[in-house]
Amino acid sequence: MYLAVLVETAPRSVFERPAAPYTEALLAAVPLPDPERPFRPPELKGDPPSPINLPSGCPFHPRCPEAQLPLCREQVPEYRETAVEHWVACHFR
Repeated sequence: MYLAVLVETAPRSVFERPAAPYTEALLAAVPLPDPERPFRPPELKGDPPSPINLPSGCPFHPRCPEAQLPLCREQVPEYRETAVEHWVACHFR
């Protein structure tokens, strides 16, 4: 969920193959228990929007590295099944 909007649901496959850009960023922000591997969380542009003043279109578009305007700014992506039991709300996935 991002800003109380469901962006992706899946069984365990979401951990191996996340489909939504937000899910990818969220999973990449989890540190791995490996002291030899430097931890570099993803850098998302901007600040999260206010949950009481949601952006139009896709709620993640202001911070999404794949956002394409005006589509993402103006249209809410359809929540659709991209694989068995794997649902995502993204115009490009």
